[in-house]
Amino acid sequence: MAASKKIDELYDLIEGIETAMFTTRRATGQLVSRPMETQDRIEGADLWFVTNTDTHKLDDLELDPHVNCSYYNNRTHEWVSVAGVAHVSKNRNRIRQLYKEEWKAWLGDEGGEKDGGPNDPRIALIMVEADIATYMKVNKSRPIVLFEILKAKVTGGAPFVGEIREVTGAELMD
Repeated sequence: MAASKKIDELYDLIEGIETAMFTTRRATGQLVSRPMETQDRIEGADLWFVTNTDTHKLDDLELDPHVNCSYYNNRTHEWVSVAGVAHVSKNRNRIRQLYKEEWKAWLGDEGGEKDGGPNDPRIALIMVEADIATYMKVNKSRPIVLFEILKAKVTGGAPFVGEIREVTGAELMD
């Protein structure tokens, strides 16, 4: 399959799933995941997220910028796993350009500039540069997928609900 088609499929799957489980590594070596909303795609980043600069995830990223972002669509059984390197940006112009009112709900109003608005100094962007993305695309209707799963339970075989594909960092850069 052509790289451009795989990339289009990948982003279509991600856009259909609102929340990613964003995984970082703590100083102890333990992995920790937390739900984060993937923001609209922008130039220069494969995936990007908004965060409060007071969170522990930024401490984790300072120690080890390697992350994994995983997505699962319970309705279609499609999933995406993106491994890459996170970069934190506090570029005020970019934040103001991309700002959404809904971000206020995650920051709260502490008064002054810390009001959750586009100039709030607590807002940072996390841009994830993908090294590799693995995903499963399902090209079957929901009843067929459910039948495949039921059949596998009865027969003891593995269900075939979709094709697993990979997009490498080199393909993402094309």
